[in-house]
Amino acid sequence: MTLNPLANPKGVSLLCELCQKPAFIQCTKCRVTYYCGVEHQKADWMGIHEKICQMLIPLRMPEPFLSSDDERQHRHQQMTHRKKRMIELTRTTGQKLLFEGHHEQAVPAAMQSLRFSIDVYGLSSIELVPSYLILGEASIGLGRLQQAEEYLAQAEWTVLKTPECSSAIKSKLYRNLGLLFAAKGNYDEARHQLANDIYYASEEFGPHDIHTAGGYFHMANVFFRMNRMDVADSLYTEVTNIWHQHLSQLIRWRLKTPATPSGIGPAVEGAQEEEGGLDEAQEAEAIQVLNSIHDMREQLAHQNPLGLANICHTLTMLYYLLNDMDKAREFSRKALLSSETAPPGEDGSLTTISELAKVLDVHPETATTTS
Repeated sequence: MTLNPLANPKGVSLLCELCQKPAFIQCTKCRVTYYCGVEHQKADWMGIHEKICQMLIPLRMPEPFLSSDDERQHRHQQMTHRKKRMIELTRTTGQKLLFEGHHEQAVPAAMQSLRFSIDVYGLSSIELVPSYLILGEASIGLGRLQQAEEYLAQAEWTVLKTPECSSAIKSKLYRNLGLLFAAKGNYDEARHQLANDIYYASEEFGPHDIHTAGGYFHMANVFFRMNRMDVADSLYTEVTNIWHQHLSQLIRWRLKTPATPSGIGPAVEGAQEEEGGLDEAQEAEAIQVLNSIHDMREQLAHQNPLGLANICHTLTMLYYLLNDMDKAREFSRKALLSSETAPPGEDGSLTTISELAKVLDVHPETATTTS
């Protein structure tokens, strides 16, 4: 990131990328992005600009003179395609940053996705809702609840006036409303909104899909705060089982396939489409959700060995797929230890845990000596 102070020609108004106030600094890498000051330039760079800097150049350069209608139509189609790619990239990045807990950094990504969505689809389109929801969730994470209400109200109004709105978008809306009411301490309303989230996610993806698991997880967190540990535990178990099944399928595919590129994100797009792999945001969600459940289970006064073994095995698979072999072996050892301490007749998962442990070259004797 570099600075380039501007001396704006008279009559030329350049606006800050983040706040739309008069800009006095230019990005020297793309030269098509401007800021009111160093603080906003740094915030945008860390949030999204570093990833899209060069991609913005063809989108913001003056249009060339084209003499024929065919040329103009081709250019329009090309630019629309690029803008749609930018919408997908900025939304995925914003959602990933939210799962990682970087709420402030998620805002620039969400603002970019909103701008491109408005440019492509117009001000009243349902396509704007995912961007409003990222902005709403970021505001909740930052404790700006009134601002979150405004974003979510805009999203809700757009959903209500769009009869053809998909269940997937409705699910995300109700999830964010659930998070908002939970942040306010209104747990009854939070549970109502999260129940709607689970209903619509189940309608779109099925009740045992990773897209639905997020609703169960946030519902469990609400019951946890209400000290209803029996209900929270059953919901955390459901979340773990959903991710366990999904990652097991990816593991089976990985072990049957010779030498694949590292990672399960955009770098292996062909495999992702065929096998239902994870994008960057889903990877971040899995890391955040599954580690939270693991930490909770480890801290329980009365531990459930099978529950701990299951979450450790699920994390083993996740980190194996992410090529983080140190963490995969760490959780594999924990899974072996926990499953071996389960009561007789209740260690049904030991076989599958041992199979992956063999792939990672983790042996029972190694697990026994490692805490």
